[in-house]
Amino acid sequence: MIEPRGGRGAVVSWALYDWANSAFATVILAGFFPLFFRDVWSAGEASAEITFRLGLANSVASLVIVALGPVLGAIADRGGARKRFLASFLALGVTTTGALTWVAMGQWAAALALFVLSTIGFLGANVFYDALIVSVTSEDRYDVVSALGYALGYLGGGLLFAGCVTMTLWPTRFGLAGQEQAVRLSFLLTALWWAVFSIPLFAFVREAGGAPGLGVVRAVRDGFAQLAGTFREVRRLRMVFLFLVAYWLYIDGVDTIIRMAVDYGRALGFGANGLIVALLITQFVGFPAAIAFGRIGARLGAKTGILIGIGVYVIVTVWAFFMDSVWEFYALAVTIGLVQGGVQALSRSLYARLIPPEKSAEFFGFYNMLGKFAAVVGPVLMGWVGVATGNPRLAILSIVVLFLAGGGLLYLVQPKQPL
Repeated sequence: MIEPRGGRGAVVSWALYDWANSAFATVILAGFFPLFFRDVWSAGEASAEITFRLGLANSVASLVIVALGPVLGAIADRGGARKRFLASFLALGVTTTGALTWVAMGQWAAALALFVLSTIGFLGANVFYDALIVSVTSEDRYDVVSALGYALGYLGGGLLFAGCVTMTLWPTRFGLAGQEQAVRLSFLLTALWWAVFSIPLFAFVREAGGAPGLGVVRAVRDGFAQLAGTFREVRRLRMVFLFLVAYWLYIDGVDTIIRMAVDYGRALGFGANGLIVALLITQFVGFPAAIAFGRIGARLGAKTGILIGIGVYVIVTVWAFFMDSVWEFYALAVTIGLVQGGVQALSRSLYARLIPPEKSAEFFGFYNMLGKFAAVVGPVLMGWVGVATGNPRLAILSIVVLFLAGGGLLYLVQPKQPL
């Protein structure tokens, strides 16, 4: 077992990166980029074409990480370079996010190119951020520390998003010419927020494990060789393999709810302002709830906590099938906020407990790869059911299958059994 280094300061510094990068997830991915891409950068284009381009950009960014995640993790483990790789992806994400500020109206191709690169930076950095958990705490604290990261992420991302929304609603009070200038400023603020609050991780987290001192060429060569062995090892580690399949299924459901909830709300006739408020509600409810789920994981076990969260998602999905009032949408936003961060945090800590700590970046490459690949399946399932039945309510209900299948397999995972 690798001994954690740096004490409480290292834990807080590590968790603050979630505070930093969640600004991108909230302000850019979930908030302003899709709206600005349609209204400004693609002004005058056909609606279906805009949707296709945006969906393609998201898929390309995810597929790049699907392809590179395990390789980069293996390289980082062999080279003892998790922080170095995190810094590289961070720099890519921050610079391209900031550059969105100056993309002119109608320049949809440039906006998409920067969006793909910034998303790759965001997703790639997460591979190495997740892996660094073994450097800041001991195994018995994974649940609480992981939950702290997610909780700070919800709070930090929510605070910046709330500030940016306020700017766009009342731009003149901030000395801005209008909403377009406010949104452009939001892109720049997100980049700065992401960069500044990442500094403590690099200053106070001491990387554990790996083989420091290897050259880049040697690290790349050894990393590819290690990757080939990892495919064999994951199949041999029965509980790791079983967890990854379960995670792939239930996190697909979680990600689909995150990505499709706004569209579903619009299909039921709810306005854009209400949807933004609901997103803010989810963020701020998620902050204390993620911490609470960390305590649940410490007391009852991470697996039990995840199963509770999956059960709540099943109830939410069934409720959404019958939903027809705005107050129900807000209620569902609160309910999702109660469990979303907990399921994500406890999944990360349970996985960290299952894998060999000296190969954490490599194995977290697989973990992130499955998470990003899973995000493709749910929307496709919803789309197919919607087209086949003509009923969006049946489309959302189809996601229950993913939660039930993932929860059933997770129930079979026995963390304390020999791997």
